[in-house]
Amino acid sequence: MNGTAPVRPEFDPRVAYRAVVLALGLLAAGLLFAQLVQIVMLVTVALVIAVPLAASATWLRRFHIPRALGAVLSLLTGAAITGLLLTVVVPTFVSQVNDFVTQLPATVAHLEHQINHLLGLRPGTTTQAVTRFVHRYTHHPAVLLGPLTTIGVSIATAVGAIVVVLISALYMAISPDPLVNGLVRLFPVSRRPDVLRTLERIRLAWLAWLRGIALDMLVLGGLLFLGMQLIGLQFAAGFAIFSALMTVIPNYGSVISAIPPIAYGLTNSFHLGVLVAIVYVVVNQIEGNVALPLIMGRSVSLHPAVIALGVLIAGTLFGIVGLFISVPLISLTLILVDELWVKPHGSASGPLKDPGKAGA
Repeated sequence: MNGTAPVRPEFDPRVAYRAVVLALGLLAAGLLFAQLVQIVMLVTVALVIAVPLAASATWLRRFHIPRALGAVLSLLTGAAITGLLLTVVVPTFVSQVNDFVTQLPATVAHLEHQINHLLGLRPGTTTQAVTRFVHRYTHHPAVLLGPLTTIGVSIATAVGAIVVVLISALYMAISPDPLVNGLVRLFPVSRRPDVLRTLERIRLAWLAWLRGIALDMLVLGGLLFLGMQLIGLQFAAGFAIFSALMTVIPNYGSVISAIPPIAYGLTNSFHLGVLVAIVYVVVNQIEGNVALPLIMGRSVSLHPAVIALGVLIAGTLFGIVGLFISVPLISLTLILVDELWVKPHGSASGPLKDPGKAGA
């Protein structure tokens, strides 16, 4: 020890300024991330709609129909077909829902009897609990004010977003070349053919998915309706329509849509519930192993694990809309990974060796 005092480091105000700027930057990034996610979702939905509109407009040009008119006609035709399907499907669905609601008291009473028998509860216990829950809202209407206000705002926002998305998709379909050329110009001249090939792969994959999902709805809904009619389940049409709509959500949609009919079958008898479950298992096996390979072919062949993870990620980021556009997002991601990473590195390093022969 030489008796000298330790030298204290001098305070550098620049370090504090940098820390504050970094904290503000992270805060701004967090606030912008939610808005960015919404923008990405809306743009993706607009692109998914614009791709078939553009393909239809291109096809109609063979008949000397201007592209703008062809895109508008395609949009109107799609809206007319959707409206026609709704006109045919919705009355049946609503009628069966009304019949289901009419029979709901008897169904609940039967289910209550089974629950009380299994749990050893007194008769009426379940009914009293449900009644107290309902009275909480009927006796205090203010409790519903917050959710109703939120629902009203959400509906208005959704309608506005749908209008914006449809108009944007229509403009994209009418004049796609400026968008494509602008994107291609962002890359070096030597890579532009690769970019065009990648965009074409994405377009074909999305068109194949749209065709496939429409046909899959018809096949799955028809088979489920026939199966549930065969075993004598009431409201077969309503359950089949619901299951057909849920096919847009890969993997999870088939599981979610099977829960209501199986539960309803169990309220009638254990035997009927098992038969409903068998119908859903058999139909989903036919759909997954026969119908989907024939309908979609190899254009959107995705590994089930990749689809499951992709649906979870898309649902977490984009909410319920992300579930419906998860397959286009997954195929977009895999195509980009293949074009930007797998092909360049694969061509440089050669084909991968068989892991089983690596030690040979």
